[in-house]
Amino acid sequence: MVTPAERAWRTAREVPDPELPMLTLYDLGVLRDVEVTQDGRVVARLTPTYSGCPAMAEMRAEVAARLRADGFREVEVVTVLDPPWTTDWISLEGRRKLAEHGIAPPGPMGGGEPVVLPTPVFRPFTPQTVTCPRCGWPDTEEISPFGSTACKALRRCRACLEPFEHIKDF
Repeated sequence: MVTPAERAWRTAREVPDPELPMLTLYDLGVLRDVEVTQDGRVVARLTPTYSGCPAMAEMRAEVAARLRADGFREVEVVTVLDPPWTTDWISLEGRRKLAEHGIAPPGPMGGGEPVVLPTPVFRPFTPQTVTCPRCGWPDTEEISPFGSTACKALRRCRACLEPFEHIKDF
């Protein structure tokens, strides 16, 4: 039998990120915790990718709406700024999904594991290398430090010449 806490986690884990809809808030590492209190209230904790993230209001509203739709009457969504979000919190599944959608994931997670992209060429990430998510070539250049959102930069592959976004390392 599924407990209310397990059900709440399952529901919250499936909420997509409004700016990167191929990822869930869980994949992105924004969903930090979900608990059901003794009195049945659900408390979900979100950590924004940066403190001024304009998508936080939408994230909080969507998490609350989905939990209420799943039968939880009292829902509170709390923003947690400490510890601050880091790209290390992006799951391996999230990194895979980013690459599949043409967005270069950030460098290696804290443990230093390389991220294997679904491309014919594999190159481990280093702080100086951003591998093209389209062809796997490691020689890319930054076109602009500003992408479609504040947490992304715009880059171009020097091999296939395709532009792509890159999640900045935080």
